[in-house]
Amino acid sequence: MSVSEERSWTAAVRERAVGALPPDKLLPDKQPSYVASWIYVFGVLSLSSLAVIILSGTILALKGPGWWHFTGIGHFFNSIHLWSVELFFFVMVIHLWGKYFMAAWRGGRKAVWITGSITFLVAIPCALTGYVSQQNFDAQWISTQAKDAMNAAGIGSFFNLLNFGQMYSYHILLLPAAVVAIVIGHILLVRKHGVVPPFKVPAATSQASRDGAGPEAEESAS
Repeated sequence: MSVSEERSWTAAVRERAVGALPPDKLLPDKQPSYVASWIYVFGVLSLSSLAVIILSGTILALKGPGWWHFTGIGHFFNSIHLWSVELFFFVMVIHLWGKYFMAAWRGGRKAVWITGSITFLVAIPCALTGYVSQQNFDAQWISTQAKDAMNAAGIGSFFNLLNFGQMYSYHILLLPAAVVAIVIGHILLVRKHGVVPPFKVPAATSQASRDGAGPEAEESAS
């Protein structure tokens, strides 16, 4: 006996997914005019730099430390990976602060703001494990200096910065997977709720600005 569509869990999941995020929201072909503002660009730059991080990191993971330390092309990809991480954190900080001052949690977007903040927090140990996985003097210095902080926090026995195998596994598998999963959830929430609009200017203030009758004009007139 075939399972009816009403009792099928796949049909229920599909209907719930389409109801929560219709195709016109998931892949919109138009955006509001205010999205053209420069502050909205930093979210896209964060995604672009993350894509470069994943691509260059995949190549480095496939080739190994001997390649990225002793060959010219390995140095090149190692530098691309490093500077894409630097760019990722730079533009993501601007993105977070910009959305903070825009109160991006307005209009039921609390989960959007939370997932963005968690992405930043998870990316920090991901970068740390990358630094201590370099297999050079910098990695040794960072790991030996940071191990005391881990011990003081009470997680030194679980997160051993001097263990290359553990740090490398965290860096190329667990933490990147967590970052990508949270970013996907963040993007889906943005698609569902839409991009947060700028604050509305009160009609009286807007009209006064257009007429040139701001506070300075009133003071000069008196």
